[in-house]
Amino acid sequence: MAAEPTPIRRPRADQARQVADVMRHQILARTFESTLPTESALAAEFDVSRNTIRDALALLKDQGLIDRAPKVGTHVAQRRYDHGLDALLGLKETLKGHGDVRNEVRAAMRITAPPAVARRLQLSPGEQAVYIERLRYLGDIPLSLDLTYLSPDIGDELITRDLESNDVFALIEQISGGPLGSADLALEAITADAHSAATLEVPEGAALLMMERLTKLEDGRPVDLEYIRMRGDRITMRGSLTRDPLNWEIT
Repeated sequence: MAAEPTPIRRPRADQARQVADVMRHQILARTFESTLPTESALAAEFDVSRNTIRDALALLKDQGLIDRAPKVGTHVAQRRYDHGLDALLGLKETLKGHGDVRNEVRAAMRITAPPAVARRLQLSPGEQAVYIERLRYLGDIPLSLDLTYLSPDIGDELITRDLESNDVFALIEQISGGPLGSADLALEAITADAHSAATLEVPEGAALLMMERLTKLEDGRPVDLEYIRMRGDRITMRGSLTRDPLNWEIT
């Protein structure tokens, strides 16, 4: 008979991180209504020591997901909202059913497009674009700061519309008379600079999600370039992915 493998002694910090990853998913999936199980119950569930559970809970507290207090217990700190990555939707469409999304329009004007923006929107050098800056709220919570550059033929009409209560996507489709087609996007983690932190009501240096998205009409023409800063403590990106069968091979 083959010998039993020698158990690997894992550092407590590694075990705590593993527990925290699973619990983080449970919190975001709203497995816990409000109060989390006791340390003893969690230790039994994950087959680890209570000290490991305490370390895992400390990680979740540092991430702003839970609050802990003596004689009160451990509670989910604040709600996060899912933002899909597998459909082209505006924020109002994305958060439909969660509350009212409103926009504080901080700027709406024509500007000379920076060369990098002009190239992305297929504008001539020195051509103007329409620039819109919005602070977007869900109820009273500021969720994102959106900086948007639009092709002038779309943008000139768009800034005459109701920007406070509509998604830009919906307005583009009304003006163009057809559906949007596709978008190229990049998503990365950044820290909040002093101005962004004050605007989004988070501490300076807090985690933000930065999305760069170039959206095109159905015919492939790019019309909307956005730089969106989203609160990392309020937004979770989710998507469904499939694997191309051409990547599968017998080895």
